[in-house]
Formats: sequence, structure tokens, C-alpha cells
Amino acid sequence: MPTYDYECSQCEHKWEEFQSITAKPLRKCPACGKLRAKRVIGAGAGIIFKGSGFYQTDYRSSSYKKAAEADSKAQSASSESKTSKDSGSTKKSSSSES
Repeated sequence: MPTYDYECSQCEHKWEEFQSITAKPLRKCPACGKLRAKRVIGAGAGIIFKGSGFYQTDYRSSSYKKAAEADSKAQSASSESKTSKDSGSTKKSSSSES
């Protein structure tokens, strides 16, 4: 539930009210009792990130993490096999040039 800011246009009293999103805005000022209160657009609470870093994968499910790990292992294995094939062909061509 959000906290809303209110201001009375009669006495200029300002206050915050913790209420449901579906609740109707308050009209009665708690200071003067007049029906002149209006909801004010406030800055709200900012999000504060603390720590060394936050990543999209920090809060993933365990099944997603397992699949991503398996994917990463498969990619590294295929890149290693390509590297060994490429280095072997490079050696052959360099020896034939000499």
C-alpha cells in the first residue's frame, strides 16, 4: 500500500496517509476539519541500490540458473573445439609456406 501526500487548501496543513490504491482520496483535513484536503503528487520513495552490483540474473529461479549453466558449458566446449581446429590449420599452413 502506498503512502499519499495531502494538503489542505484552507489551512495549508500537510500530512501523509498510508492507504490502499483503490481507496478514495481523503477530503477532510485532520487539523481544521474542513473538507478542503487534496491529494498532492509527491516524489515518493526512491529506489536505492547498495552493494557491488545488481544484475538481471540475481533473482532468477533455480531451474533458469541450471539451464543457463548447462548452456554456458555447451558454448565453452564448442568454442574450445573450434579453437583447436583453427590452431591446427594455422600450423599446417605456416609450415607449408616455409
